[in-house]
Amino acid sequence: MRARNGVARHRAKKATLKDAKGFRGARSSHWRTVLTATKRAEKHAFVGRKLKKRDMRSMWITRINIASREQGLSYSRLIAGLNKADIRLDRRQLSELAIEQPVAFAQVVAQAKAALG
Repeated sequence: MRARNGVARHRAKKATLKDAKGFRGARSSHWRTVLTATKRAEKHAFVGRKLKKRDMRSMWITRINIASREQGLSYSRLIAGLNKADIRLDRRQLSELAIEQPVAFAQVVAQAKAALG
């Protein structure tokens, strides 16, 4: 029987072992344990990236809410006013405005208030 996939299999195995570098005990050296450990780590990394996005959006909303309440408008009313005024700024941009340029953020809030009537 001739070998058909030796080099590719060796390369794939080497890459997986490299991914398991730093794991404790057999999880970094025993092949079957390495496979399960790296698959689990990849799964959790994927979920973690989604959670990170969720956490960041939540933080931006909290910052916007605090800054807009200082201007006399709640977060939900601010977003409603921005939609009516057709001002298209996402939460990240609004959050950065509120922190780095409070004067510009106050002008945006004023426009949202005017649109609400």
